[in-house]
Amino acid sequence: MSTTQNPLRVAWLCVLGLFAVLLVAGCGSSSDSGSSDEITSIGQTEGAVNLIAWAGYAEDGTTDPAYDWVTPFEKQTGCKVSTKTASTSDEMVKLMRTGQYDGVSASGDASVRLMAGGNVDAIDMSILSNYADINPSLKDQPYNTTDGKNYGMPHGWGANVLLYNADVVKPAPTSWGSVFDEQEAAKYKGKITAPDNPIYIADAAVYLKATQPDLGIDNPYELNDEQFNAAVDLLKAQNKNIGEYWADATKNISSYTNGDSVIGSSWQYQTSTLEADGQPVSSTLPEEGTTGWSDTWMLSNEAANPNCMLEWMNWMASPETQVQVAGWFGEAPANLKACAMDKDSKANCDTYHAEDQAYYDKIAFWQTPVSDCGDDGGSGGGSDCKTYDDWVQAWTEIKG
Repeated sequence: MSTTQNPLRVAWLCVLGLFAVLLVAGCGSSSDSGSSDEITSIGQTEGAVNLIAWAGYAEDGTTDPAYDWVTPFEKQTGCKVSTKTASTSDEMVKLMRTGQYDGVSASGDASVRLMAGGNVDAIDMSILSNYADINPSLKDQPYNTTDGKNYGMPHGWGANVLLYNADVVKPAPTSWGSVFDEQEAAKYKGKITAPDNPIYIADAAVYLKATQPDLGIDNPYELNDEQFNAAVDLLKAQNKNIGEYWADATKNISSYTNGDSVIGSSWQYQTSTLEADGQPVSSTLPEEGTTGWSDTWMLSNEAANPNCMLEWMNWMASPETQVQVAGWFGEAPANLKACAMDKDSKANCDTYHAEDQAYYDKIAFWQTPVSDCGDDGGSGGGSDCKTYDDWVQAWTEIKG
C-alpha cells in the first residue's frame, strides 16, 4: 500500500504535530520531544493511563487471577490503568478521535486510518527498550509505519484460519473453496460462519487471487472496480449458505459447540478453546493463503498521559507480559523472547506459529483500503482503488 501523501496535507499535519507537542510540553506532562513530529524520550509519568483495547488485552486478574499484567504495571510505574473495551476497529477509530484516550491497541484496518488522520504520534522506537526484541517481520510495516516513521509498538499477531467440525466436514478441507465455491458450500448450507466485518471482503479477494488470476489481484486490500465487484459478488453468493456472521469470539465458539456452525473463517483461539473442551474440531491455513491481524499499541496525539502510555507500550512488549497475553488471548507474541520463557510459552508459540516464517508469509495482514493504489500500479493501477467507505457500504449489501 502506498503511503504517498499530498504535500499540503503533510505540511499541515506537521504544524498540528508541532502545536500538540508544544502545548503538552508547556503543561509539563509530555515526553520531551526534540522533533516536531516524533516523540524522542519518556518523561515523568502522570499517574494514569486511559486505554482503548480489544477484550483480553489489559487483564488485571479480575477474570482469572492467573492472568494479571495490569497490577504489576501499576505498581512499577504508578500509572493507574483504565480500559475501554472496543468490539470493532471502527469503534476504536471513533473513540480515538474524541481525544479522550491516551492510546489504543489498533489492528491494521484501524491503524492506517489513525496515521492518515493525524490522530497518533510518531515515536522514536529506540526509547522503548523492548522494541529491539520484537520480531523483525512486524517492524516497519504499512500498518504501523508511514514515510519511514514508526507509530507504535507491535503487540501480537494471528491468522484467520478455516475452522471446521471434523466429524461433519469430510474429507478435511484444504481450500477456502469449502466455503466460497458454490457446490462445495452448498453441502453446509446454513452452517457456514464468517466474520461480521467489512474487511472480510479481503478474504474473498485472497481466494480470487488464487483461483481467478486473470483478475490481476495483487494486494487484497487494493482492489479496482472489477476486482472489488468480483469479491463482493462472491460474498453475495456465499450469503445464502451463511448461518451466522460472528463478531464475538465467544459466540463463535458457542455456535460450534451447539452445532449451529460446522465450518468457516475463524481464529486459532477458537480452535484451541474448542479442542480443550473436547469438541471435534480442527483448523487449517488453506492453500490459497489467508488474511490476519497484527496489532499495534499507538499513542494518541491528544494524550493527557503520554508518558504513562509510552511506559505501557514498553511493558506490553516485555517477554514476561507477552507470555501472559499469548496464553490468555491466543495469538503469536511479538517479542520472540517470550517463546523461550518456559515449556508452556514454547508450546504457545508452536500453537500460534510465532517462529514459523513460512506460515507468517502466507498471511495478508489487515490494512485499511484506500483509494491510492500506488504509483507502481498495485492492483488498481493508480488512484482508483475502492476505499474503506466503499467496503462498508458493500458489506451492508452483502449481508442483505
